[in-house]
Amino acid sequence: MFAGQGEQAKPLPVTLLTAPLLTARDLAILRGERVLFRGVGLSLSPGEGIVLRGANGAGKTTLLRMLAGLTRPEAGDVARAAPHHWIGHKEGIKPQESPRGHLALWAQAWGSKANIPEILEKMALKRAADVPGRYLSAGQRRRTAFGRLLLEERPVWLLDEPYTALDASGKAMLDAVISSHLRSNGAIIASMHDIAGFPVTAEVTL
Repeated sequence: MFAGQGEQAKPLPVTLLTAPLLTARDLAILRGERVLFRGVGLSLSPGEGIVLRGANGAGKTTLLRMLAGLTRPEAGDVARAAPHHWIGHKEGIKPQESPRGHLALWAQAWGSKANIPEILEKMALKRAADVPGRYLSAGQRRRTAFGRLLLEERPVWLLDEPYTALDASGKAMLDAVISSHLRSNGAIIASMHDIAGFPVTAEVTL
């Protein structure tokens, strides 16, 4: 379940005999002298999807970075019981790096045996597989970054505005990938402005 700033979150389905994959308690963050949020709590179990909503500057990205361990909260703590993937606004693709090269580099770093040509095809990057990053469209760069989700199985996915730069076909592709992850008892927390095309168990507005 999720609660913050005095708001009652929508109840999540009860998953019997299943320990949470990620739990956060009483999180708070300041930006300068302004409190972005405080008293935020979260429990995420297998098969659950949570969407974070709020105006720009409300703290959605900051909260996701806290959950990923990239930003330290002013108060509260996060317990991670499973590995996670983090995909933020920046794809991390070098100008000379092709989608194939980018995924191969990460596969080597992680010791992944994933089928990269299969991932490129699933991400509709087969024709652009060897195009240098500087020539890729914003949507192709985004699809390349999401290919990292399939290199290594990790139960928790933390995605910051995942639909950014994706056209209708790109959104449908990503929805299918996320839905498959949830059916396999994975879990997701995503910040979004759009209507989600994948199963959502709770929506929270910061």
